Amino acid sequence: MLYIYMLGYDVDFGHMEAVSLISAPKYPEKQVGYIVTSCLLNENHDFLRLAINTVRNDIIGRNETFQCLALTMVGNIGGREFAESLAPDVQKLIISSSCRPLVRKKAALCLLRLYRKNPDVVNVDGWADRMAQLLDERDLGVLTSSMSLLVALVSNNHEAYWSCLPKCVKILERLARNQDVPQEYTYYGIPSPWLQVKTMRALQYFPTVEDPNTRRSLFEVLQRILMGTDVVKNVNKNNASHAVLFEALALVMHLDAEKEMMSQCIALLGKFIAVREPNIRYLGLENMTRMLMVTDVHDIIKRHQAQIITSLKDPDIRRALDLLYGMCDVSNAKDIVEELLQYLSTADFAMREELSLKAAILAEKFAPDLSWYVDVILQLIDKAGDFVSDDIWFRVVQFVTNNEDLQPYAAAKAREYLDKPAIHETMVKVSAYLLGEYSHLLARRPGCSPKEIFSIIHEKLPTVSMSTVAILLSTYAKILMHTQPADPELQNQIWTIFNKYESCIEVEIQQRAVEYFALSRKGVALMDILAEMPKFPERQSSLIKKAEDVEVDTAEQSAIKLRAQQQQTSTALVVADQSSANGTSPVNQLGLVKVPSMSSSVDHNSTDPGMAQPNGTLTKVDPQPQPPSPSPSPDLLGDLLGPLAIEGPPVAGESEQNVVSGLEGVAAVDAAAIVPVTVQTNAVENLPCWMGSPRFLLDRAGFSDYMLWLYIPIGNIAERFHALCLKDSGVLYEDPYVQIGIKAEWRGHHGRLVLFLGNKNTSPLFSVQALILPPSHLKMELSLVPETIPPRAQVQCPLEVMNLRPSRDVAVLDFSYKFNTNMVNVKLRLPAVLNKFLQPITVSAEEFFPQWRSLSGPPLKLQEVVRGVRPMPLLEMANLFNSCHLIVCPGLDPNPNNLVASTTFYSESTRAMLCLTRIETDPADRTQLRMTVASGDPTLTFELKEFIKEQLVSIPTAPRPPAPAPAAPSNDPGAMLAGLL
Repeated sequence: MLYIYMLGYDVDFGHMEAVSLISAPKYPEKQVGYIVTSCLLNENHDFLRLAINTVRNDIIGRNETFQCLALTMVGNIGGREFAESLAPDVQKLIISSSCRPLVRKKAALCLLRLYRKNPDVVNVDGWADRMAQLLDERDLGVLTSSMSLLVALVSNNHEAYWSCLPKCVKILERLARNQDVPQEYTYYGIPSPWLQVKTMRALQYFPTVEDPNTRRSLFEVLQRILMGTDVVKNVNKNNASHAVLFEALALVMHLDAEKEMMSQCIALLGKFIAVREPNIRYLGLENMTRMLMVTDVHDIIKRHQAQIITSLKDPDIRRALDLLYGMCDVSNAKDIVEELLQYLSTADFAMREELSLKAAILAEKFAPDLSWYVDVILQLIDKAGDFVSDDIWFRVVQFVTNNEDLQPYAAAKAREYLDKPAIHETMVKVSAYLLGEYSHLLARRPGCSPKEIFSIIHEKLPTVSMSTVAILLSTYAKILMHTQPADPELQNQIWTIFNKYESCIEVEIQQRAVEYFALSRKGVALMDILAEMPKFPERQSSLIKKAEDVEVDTAEQSAIKLRAQQQQTSTALVVADQSSANGTSPVNQLGLVKVPSMSSSVDHNSTDPGMAQPNGTLTKVDPQPQPPSPSPSPDLLGDLLGPLAIEGPPVAGESEQNVVSGLEGVAAVDAAAIVPVTVQTNAVENLPCWMGSPRFLLDRAGFSDYMLWLYIPIGNIAERFHALCLKDSGVLYEDPYVQIGIKAEWRGHHGRLVLFLGNKNTSPLFSVQALILPPSHLKMELSLVPETIPPRAQVQCPLEVMNLRPSRDVAVLDFSYKFNTNMVNVKLRLPAVLNKFLQPITVSAEEFFPQWRSLSGPPLKLQEVVRGVRPMPLLEMANLFNSCHLIVCPGLDPNPNNLVASTTFYSESTRAMLCLTRIETDPADRTQLRMTVASGDPTLTFELKEFIKEQLVSIPTAPRPPAPAPAAPSNDPGAMLAGLL
């Protein structure tokens, strides 16, 4: 039965027989029964209830062999029912003087299992004294098992087991100082390292050691461990001695030892990080990072800064990076940040985002002056633009806006970077913003006249995405505003650009162009409407908050909090609040505008409520009525430029309607979902009108909050899906609250996808559920999805995929979450499609033609004339085939208008199957072609032919949104915004 089970077959027919063998009187039969039951059944299996009485009889019986079998099985698969029934009998065995050590050892481990399943089975009042007596045991096997039990007990309630503390210290003295250990428990000359580790782990659950004699004895033992540990050539001895050493270091930190001992610990770790063996160096860096949580040792750790920086050259730099990040302060910030910037150019791509974030945080926290901070961020964007999040350049904009002395310097540096022939799009964004606001401060410098600034920025316009075009249009309007009275030539150039984009299909770009053109015709009044941005109020850095949310550390959570409290902060960068006394900004200052997400290369423009979404059905359930609550303070920089367009709960008095699901793939939104706002009639004319997006917030001019609170996707879901079908990472879905990203890896017929579920808001998402609805040809297993996603946090959920046979059916992700009282549900197609299981392979003429001739005729070789093909040159078609994992084999077809491609398909049923494709095109009519597909499997041939035809005929395009229905004047935000011009 075990052999059949190991082969993967179902053996439930034999479960009853296995349980029945437990009752057999003979040892061979009983042994087989216990072994098979332990292997085949879990703790919740119904058949185990039938064996509880038999197991209890074996435990309380006199046959030690039967006792060991029963205790072993309960210790492996015992559940709550076993705990309630057997715990008293197991406890009696542990403290029984008549039982052999072998039985007592197994009984202690069995009780540990039962305690983990049901803590109530151990009575604290009656067991504390007995636990202390067990620590006097001479047999090290029983003592090791009892110590495992003690660690579990004190982790839940250390106060009840104070009497065990001095016994633990005596055990350490016996092992480390006296070495009173039998030879069989000595591992490479180290006395019972497992018991030493468990004992020191138990001591860390007690808050303090108050008795001076006990404390002195404990520190003598720890001193001996520190002095007696070194790196040797024997790997096994290193593993054991280092396990003891690192647990001793954790205990030293827990006991807050004297500075002299802390210095000795750091010196010892310094030797570890200088060793060539990468594993030992990694452990040294990890434990030195933990030492940062202790006060008054930072200066000692700084002595090893050069060696730690050298560790950045290791393949795995995460521990060295964490240590440098933790030990940085004002005195060494410049050196560390410069090393990180220098290493950034050669760092592994997987580490560049984290490197960029930490370098930006260190520059912000410990900057000796603001100009150095601006230099660092601009260098960061220049060297690692793809890995620099928008939050980083948002933050530098905040500091430049709030410090007038910094504005000319920042604008000049931005102008310098624009002279480079090729710069990253993020650099274009930050440079355009800074020059739009402050280029007038450089007007007298050579090369910085308004015409020259406009010209160099305008050179970047054809190469940037639509989200950057929006910022550039704002920059042009600002440049025009700073040149009043206007230069006719410059004004006509900018007006030409505005006129060009007035008919842009992107709603936001069109809106900006129309409004800027209308505003720019107001002449001198433009200077009041498009005045400089006001200063931002003081707030916590979004970068530091992001780092805290995603920080992963092996130390205890309490230690992480302690580290956060002890870290020094620099006062070099201060953002002052310049708002007026009544909490509103002066009149004629710019209102703040929210723009769509810029965090992905895929278009993130807001989807119209009536827009079809072929990839998913979106549903919103009616929210429960809530008492009015004050509107949260907006994140002003996020309002202006941030990717998280909506933050926090809805404003008070918000009127929300259902977003109901109509036909599959269509999300409809009631027009009343827009928040109605009442505005003073005499104030509308003065309302600033730099509108950036349908999602906006005009808060700085003394008016009520505008907020479009819609539960609709951002961007076209179908386009995102089709893009992910041809690449392995990207954004699958995004709405105002959540972003779902995918990163995939495919090998043969196996695949591993990681779903990145990101909460974009400052409030948590509750009742998060993700259910995979796989087609019959895919076997998919999703890891546990947390029910709550904290604010501004991202969780990763691995998804294992196995392809059983060829098919074009698509798996569906049924994803739902709750924000405040609103439930949102969306069904998304997953890009685990046919071409993901293709592996391109080049075949020669000698290999191709015999295989092609052997596959003669249907169903192994299928031919079809395909009409309605997208006209494309052969090179573009070859690139399309390559992106679908079919490689074009040149020279096999004598006709230059034909293509021959090959690939290998992997599935559990077909294993590796060669697939051959021939495309015959007509140069006179590119809209039709003849396609021939051949493989050794009829189903695969048909499915691959249809898949290639889909790629050649259809291209995902965003449907044009219908015109919005007119609404009542009193509730229509469009009517309100008409008065802004």
